[in-house]
Amino acid sequence: MHHIEIDKDSGFCFGVTTAISKAEEELAKGAPLYCLGDIVHNGQECERLKEMGLITINHEEFARLKNVKVLLRAHGEPPETYELARKNHIEIIDATCPVVLRLQKRIKQEYDTTPHDKDRQIVIYGKNGHAEVLGLVGQTEGKAIVIEKLEEVSKLDMNKDIRLYSQTTKSLDEFRQIVSYIEEHISPEASFQYFDTICRQVANRMPHIREFAASHDLIFFVCGHKSSNGKILFQECKKVNPNSYQIDKPEEIDKSILSRAHSIGICGATSTPKWLMEACKKVIMNEE
Repeated sequence: MHHIEIDKDSGFCFGVTTAISKAEEELAKGAPLYCLGDIVHNGQECERLKEMGLITINHEEFARLKNVKVLLRAHGEPPETYELARKNHIEIIDATCPVVLRLQKRIKQEYDTTPHDKDRQIVIYGKNGHAEVLGLVGQTEGKAIVIEKLEEVSKLDMNKDIRLYSQTTKSLDEFRQIVSYIEEHISPEASFQYFDTICRQVANRMPHIREFAASHDLIFFVCGHKSSNGKILFQECKKVNPNSYQIDKPEEIDKSILSRAHSIGICGATSTPKWLMEACKKVIMNEE
C-alpha cells in the first residue's frame, strides 16, 4: 500500500487562477473568445478550455482579427498589442497578473523619466523571448537589455548607469548573485539600482518543494514542457531527491517503478492544474 501525497502548495498561482476564471466566465456567455498565446503553459489545461470554446491564437492571427474579444493571459503584453486592439476594435479582456502589471509600469516609468542624453541601461534578468519578458522589453521601445544568466552580466557596460529588474518567476538566488557581481564591478562614476521584482508566491515554493521532495521516496512532478517555472522547480526536486520524474500527464507514469516506493509525492508548477495532479494520484492508486 502506497502513501500518496499531493503537495497542497503546488498548482496554479494567483495570476493563472484569475486568468482561467476570467476565461471561463467569458466562455459561459457563449460568444467566441480568443486567447493570445497559450493561456497557461500546460497542454492538458489548454485542451480543457479549448473544449469549452477558447480559441488560442498567435500574434499574426491576432493582427488579422477585428471586432472580437481577446483575452490577454497572465504573462502580460507589450504596448503595441493594446495599440493594435484599439485600431481593430478588439475588446481586450485583460488577465495580466497584477505583479507583472506593476513591474511593467515601473519599467515604463524608469524609461520615460530617463533623460535622453543619459546612457542608462535598463536591464531585465529573464528568459529571452518569454512572453512576460517581451511585455517588459516593450515598455522601453525595445531598448532594455535582457540577461538570462549570471555569465551574461559581463556584457553590460560597467561605466554606465544600470537599473536592474527581474522577470517575476526567476530564481531569487541567481538574481542576488547578479546584483553582487554588478556592485563589485560597476564604476564609481556610474549609479546602480536594483528592484527585486520576483513574485514571492513563486519564490517561496522553492524551499517548500525541496522539503516536500525530500520527504518522499518517489516524486512525480507534473508540468507542461513549456513551463519555465516548472523547469526551475523540477530541478529543485531532483537536487534533493534523485528519484524525481517529470511527467506531462498521468499516462506517462512509469508503473514499473511504483513497487520500489513506499511513499509517493505528487507536485507541480504554477501552471499545473490541481485536477491533473488528482488524476495522477488516481492512476497510482489503481495500480495497488
